[in-house]
Amino acid sequence: MTPIAAFALAFGVTLIALGVVVWSGLRAQRRVHIPAVGFTLASLGVTIYYAYQLGHTLDLESAGLITPIHLTLARAAALALLLPVATGIRTLFVPSGRKLHARLAWFAIALVVAAAITGVIMVSLAQPVGQS
Repeated sequence: MTPIAAFALAFGVTLIALGVVVWSGLRAQRRVHIPAVGFTLASLGVTIYYAYQLGHTLDLESAGLITPIHLTLARAAALALLLPVATGIRTLFVPSGRKLHARLAWFAIALVVAAAITGVIMVSLAQPVGQS
């Protein structure tokens, strides 16, 4: 499987899993939500691995200003995901924290979506290594 195909597959699985997380979270279905969060984080890890592999085949600097923007958003999104994980665990013991958990989850998801959009733009603009 090519790096692009592996990345695209992992990325697609991660987005679908994130959709399940959102769907189950909005419906307070913990039995689906909690394992879906774990699966999504693992899937994101695989996606990041393949993104780095993809970076070996593409000259990301050739994409221009979008590269540092994407990398900043991607790092911020990865760190932001820790917030709903922490507040989600807390919500299991302190149910009144559900609203904070939801707000932080939406914030993290917004960063993930921004990172995904800028990542797709970056990959679309990048030239293959050796062709810039």
